[in-house]
Amino acid sequence: MSRHHFPVRIYYEDTDFSGNVYHAAYLKFFERGRTEFLRAEGIHHAELAGQGIAFAVRSMEIAFDGAAHIDDLLTVTTEVAAVTGARLTLTQTILRGETVLTRASVVVAAIKTSGGPARLPKAVLERFAPAR
Repeated sequence: MSRHHFPVRIYYEDTDFSGNVYHAAYLKFFERGRTEFLRAEGIHHAELAGQGIAFAVRSMEIAFDGAAHIDDLLTVTTEVAAVTGARLTLTQTILRGETVLTRASVVVAAIKTSGGPARLPKAVLERFAPAR
């Protein structure tokens, strides 16, 4: 499994009065990167929902190292850092070219769509669990 890359273009709606990307917009970019990462791995939110499973962000630690601006073309990278029976820990980075702008560690937990915790589906565990 390798690092996934997802391009993001910055639009006026992503910026604040200073012309920099508003801090909350980075959350959208990270979410899109995670969704596209899972999609590239053959894991689709709609299929999981059909099984009564969803992902919820349990925790997120973010470091803002630099600012993005209107018209920038950024890349969101996503990779698995750890997996347990119910959680994926992902490492994500937003770059402009080779420059790191924002970094995040995200813990995503499996939940039942009817409420309460769930185990990760077997296919997800098999895909991301380290080889033994």
